[in-house]
Amino acid sequence: MPALVLLGAQWGDEGKGKATDLLGGSVDYVVRYQGGNNAGHTVVVGDQKYALHLLPSGILSPGCTPVIGNGVVVDPSVLLSELSGLNERGVDTSKLLISGNAHIITPYNVTVDKVTERFLGKRKIGTTGRGIGPTYADKINRVGIRVQDLYDESILTQKVEAALDVKNQILTKLYNRRAIAADQVVEELLGYAEKLRPYVADTVLILNQALEQDKVVLFEGGQGTLLDIDHGTYPFVTSSNPTAGGACTGTGVGPTKISRVIGILKAYTTRVGAGPFPTELFDEDGEALRRIGGERGVTTGRDRRCGWFDAVIARYAARVNGLTDFFLTKLDVLTGWEQIPVCVAYEIDGKRVEELPYSQTDFHHAKPVYEMLPGWSEDISKAKTFSDLPKNAQNYVKALEEMSGAPISAIGVGPGRDETIEINSFL
Repeated sequence: MPALVLLGAQWGDEGKGKATDLLGGSVDYVVRYQGGNNAGHTVVVGDQKYALHLLPSGILSPGCTPVIGNGVVVDPSVLLSELSGLNERGVDTSKLLISGNAHIITPYNVTVDKVTERFLGKRKIGTTGRGIGPTYADKINRVGIRVQDLYDESILTQKVEAALDVKNQILTKLYNRRAIAADQVVEELLGYAEKLRPYVADTVLILNQALEQDKVVLFEGGQGTLLDIDHGTYPFVTSSNPTAGGACTGTGVGPTKISRVIGILKAYTTRVGAGPFPTELFDEDGEALRRIGGERGVTTGRDRRCGWFDAVIARYAARVNGLTDFFLTKLDVLTGWEQIPVCVAYEIDGKRVEELPYSQTDFHHAKPVYEMLPGWSEDISKAKTFSDLPKNAQNYVKALEEMSGAPISAIGVGPGRDETIEINSFL
């Protein structure tokens, strides 16, 4: 049976939670492989809406084992709060597994994140202020705290003291903030140890054994391709690798075991935070997309920037991820437009450019080249097959597929779990 990667093919917020949840009943494990509680998924099950920030979407599927992989950074207080909220709503969370090698977001990581953004002023990146970047920086600098360190007080104390030796110098002398006491941090982190213990496991071993036993494993990325630290719109990116390669490093499962890579595309484009966005709209159409699509960040609560579909970005995502399929979401939001612009290329310094420029300067100056496609006015939320869609909606999907470089195998026509047209099975 396959190992599948499911990831965002734009700037995140494409509806990965819906896609993961759709597959959740057919897979044995759903694994988050990067990011932290800076990513959010909204999943609608019947008349219930669930906002997930750190937990894999598979936690809502009975029989599925949700896993937080080693590539994720974990804020224990957020995780425990999220688990408690689901338990109160009758969701069984007992099968959750957390990699002992995942890194912990400490209180000082959150503090550094917030004061740094404030210090940068107009040059700020637009982080969520949740300590994600500083935690990944500690990981790379080899001064990070891992989940397994919570179970060795001596090692935990040494690591916290070493990290604060430098950070307190920065906080007090550069940012004019109060120093953070190491013993208080250690005490807080130790307080989470026993609450997390039932979930902590050697997830690398478990996942590889599951695949050897023909179990189906779904790797779920947070954010999106254009927010990848290496392949995104740097520096306006996240601090990890949401692209397909991150699924391997973030879980310890080798690339030869992955059989499908599914990119989630919104039928238009959105992004949260600062950075270039060629098709961004500042008019009534942009406001309509925001209102009809409910475009507000699940985790941040910030309004999303909205624009028309960008086929250049879709082609780029297909290339860097090796996508085998697209899942197109929120097609229903476009109902009512007489004509729908689609960005097919960019104009940069008077020249037409068909592919995403590698130069940050060029991308900042890219102007969209639009092709107009006829819209539709019929309600599509009850469509069950591709042929149920209005002809113009069918043509829109076909045009996006031709422009984007991979087949569209599923289409979201509403927010509900059952409001999806499946063209080709992912399994």
